[in-house]
Amino acid sequence: MKVVIDDIEFEVLIVRKKSNKNTYLRVNEDLNIYVTTNYFTRDKDILKLINDNQKSIIRMYKQRVARKESEETFSYLGKKYDIVYLNSKEAILGEEKLLISKDYDINKWLLKRASVVFKIELDKIYNIFPVSIPYPSLTIRSMKTRWGVCNVKTKRVTLNLELIKKDIKYLDYVIAHELSHLVYPNHSKNFWALVERVIPNYKILRKEMRSYE
Repeated sequence: MKVVIDDIEFEVLIVRKKSNKNTYLRVNEDLNIYVTTNYFTRDKDILKLINDNQKSIIRMYKQRVARKESEETFSYLGKKYDIVYLNSKEAILGEEKLLISKDYDINKWLLKRASVVFKIELDKIYNIFPVSIPYPSLTIRSMKTRWGVCNVKTKRVTLNLELIKKDIKYLDYVIAHELSHLVYPNHSKNFWALVERVIPNYKILRKEMRSYE
């Protein structure tokens, strides 16, 4: 059985079990729709269920595609690289490919790179900052809900490790954002005016970054 949703053709595979009282839909790694149901569910009822849940199916499909792409590609400073697995103790980043072993700790490699890149960009933004502020200490760690954090009391800026995967312009915006909190510990008009003095197109960058969240 095949169905078309949003111009995408899906193969529908039906698994019938005696123990199933309800019918369940899922999109598997092969990007086919799997229906688990009992022996008495009619095909037309399955098609109706699929039709009623088109939005959920497309959402599951996109999640599977994104996960598959993330497993096959690697992003660094806004550029995507194909991942090639081989027996190597080191990660080798070429023009188009990342060569690593399957058990390589890529986050450790990213953190090492980020500690250099983030410091360079912090210095760059600090040196052009239009207001005199103390030089902050820098922490890099993975965060699920924020790109950056500024602790005004300790003068510490924390940046999300994920920024090393994005174009450098987003990193610069986040740094300018956090440094501005050393002047205005809020999101007032004065705060945003200061951010704009450093990053004139911050509104565009801010909007673009929301699509990553």
